[in-house]
Amino acid sequence: MPIVHGRLAVVVVNYASAGLLERNLVAVAREARAITPGVSVIVVDNWSGAESRRAAQDVARANDWVLIEPEENSGFGGGVNIGVTRALADGATDVLIINPDAHIDRDSLRALAAVTTASRTTLASPVIEDSDGRTWFAGIDLILDDGTMRSRRKRAEGDGRAFEPWLSGACLWITREVWELSGGFDDDYFLYWEDVDFSRRVVAAGGTLALVEEARAVHDEGGTQRAEPQLARAKSEGYYYYNIRNRMLFAVRHLDEDSVRRWRRAIPRTAREVILRGGRRQLLQSVAPFRAYLRGVREARRIARTRGTDQKGRTWS
Repeated sequence: MPIVHGRLAVVVVNYASAGLLERNLVAVAREARAITPGVSVIVVDNWSGAESRRAAQDVARANDWVLIEPEENSGFGGGVNIGVTRALADGATDVLIINPDAHIDRDSLRALAAVTTASRTTLASPVIEDSDGRTWFAGIDLILDDGTMRSRRKRAEGDGRAFEPWLSGACLWITREVWELSGGFDDDYFLYWEDVDFSRRVVAAGGTLALVEEARAVHDEGGTQRAEPQLARAKSEGYYYYNIRNRMLFAVRHLDEDSVRRWRRAIPRTAREVILRGGRRQLLQSVAPFRAYLRGVREARRIARTRGTDQKGRTWS
């Protein structure tokens, strides 16, 4: 008996990662088809160069996947929007979003399907581990005082700070109903924080978030965001820049003026915290973290100053 009472599509946003698609997405598609028939696989291959595009074409053709080929890099959120729009137009009722460097087994897919079948306006995520078995994501809270993050497991009794939980875009089960409620991802983020924004808008529109503890996915973050192999903890320059920048983009999208001012005052501190996620050793071996810090802080301050209208002319609340 099918677990999904409709049609499931698997959507992956790819950027120069054809090897990861072969290693992970082939397995994800096999696991998904073990629990429900008619699963479609859609790869949105953001432009990174002709050689990478040919590699994506080859792996998609070999596995009978739908390959969408934007002529530019549409970012993660933009790529998700392209892929999910195609999946729903093709008749999907449920969409699994998963990173090219992640995989999930059939039992975990069953657990996600059960939760979203019971409540069609629930956005669901598994617990995510890294390739060494360490917890990578098990729910994160956004602290509204200053825009810092806290693990769900570190909630302390008596901590009265307001917070909003969010689910990681590395692996999400999205129903058609959730997508229609939320309006999809905001592609102005380009990379990072778009899942924080999406989670908030799902809840604001009347949906719910579910971290499904029985479900597990594995995410090898190093597959897409390591700066250099010899710097085990270091992230890419883009990781640092967009995490610094997009914190303020979220603030001006969703928070009142007093909160935006608090978040703006905290930009240097929170930017340092982002950089240090990659460890201190990287600071001795590369100028990229310093460059990302300066660019990100400058752009975050610019966004805070221009509160009111975004780059597309929309009014921010």
